[in-house]
Amino acid sequence: MKRWRIAGINFDHFHMGDLLRQTHEHPAAEIVGISDEFPERMENAARTFGLGAERVFTDYSACLEATKPDIVILCPAASRHGEWVEKVAPYGAHILMEKPFAGSLAEADAMMAAMRPTGKVLSVNWPLVWDAGQQTAHRLIQEGVIGEVVEFHHHGGNRGPLCHGADKQDKEPTAEEKAASWFYSAAQGGGSLLDYMGYGATLGTWHLGGKAPLEVTCTWNVPQGIEVDEHSVAVLRYTCGLSKTETRWGTFTDPWTHQPQPMCGFVLRGTQGTISCYDYARHIRVQTRARPEGFEVPVDVIPSPNRNPIEHLIHHLETGAPLIGPLTLEISRIGQQIVDTAFQSAKQKRTLPLVG
Repeated sequence: MKRWRIAGINFDHFHMGDLLRQTHEHPAAEIVGISDEFPERMENAARTFGLGAERVFTDYSACLEATKPDIVILCPAASRHGEWVEKVAPYGAHILMEKPFAGSLAEADAMMAAMRPTGKVLSVNWPLVWDAGQQTAHRLIQEGVIGEVVEFHHHGGNRGPLCHGADKQDKEPTAEEKAASWFYSAAQGGGSLLDYMGYGATLGTWHLGGKAPLEVTCTWNVPQGIEVDEHSVAVLRYTCGLSKTETRWGTFTDPWTHQPQPMCGFVLRGTQGTISCYDYARHIRVQTRARPEGFEVPVDVIPSPNRNPIEHLIHHLETGAPLIGPLTLEISRIGQQIVDTAFQSAKQKRTLPLVG
């Protein structure tokens, strides 16, 4: 059995810790190196996964040259996804990019172009994909339980991006930490819209079977004293009707501990029924023509290789099995089109046709 050599590069996003843990736990994978320009950001990972000094680098190129990984996990700030793909692509590794796809559609297209000559896979990890409710809802859609999906309503967010670290450990950020974080920097792609709307746009596109909207209308709230939005609402007009995606930093509670109100998750309407699937719930609720009163469906027990992105990507590379929808560039690119259009709509305060 091949042993997959995996390196983690750039720790801007705390999800790097989750992805390294999934690598550490995979029986056919090993962490061969980690790299970040700030050594202190790697200390916890090095300690947790027993990485000696020979596997810890502050120079990404030295890391790639010394470790020769098969797969590189990238977790840079949203505005630097293109830069980092262009840096890493020449080393000939597959790349798993932590969400979002990119800081802009132009950047996403440049990332795809940079990877094309290598023949390697570029995939985008959307952590909500691995929630059992999302996969259960999509299975029911594929089985035709609610007919053709024509509408989705998404509400996504949490108390704030600095209120938790790897593996959802609670934190209380200081004003200084906020000021120093890329999450709160407009120049670096911060804000709740760019942080979270990709979930609704990308998973909504997946559930809609790859449909793209005609136009987008978005508004946001940028609180006094910070550069970026903490709340946004976008309405998407399709040939089949309207859908909505809403993002929020500052929910009353985090959905993985106690669902806030309004709850985080999706409501999907089809031609023959509806499904509500809220984040981390043990059941989803279904209505059909035959049972309009509705009924609960326990979420599926998700088997390997669909429990996390590391095992899923390795399975794809070993077998050629298709990637789950949101990890594909086709679905993620439509999500990026929606996010880009929503961002410009909020800035210009008007409805805009879908970009790109």
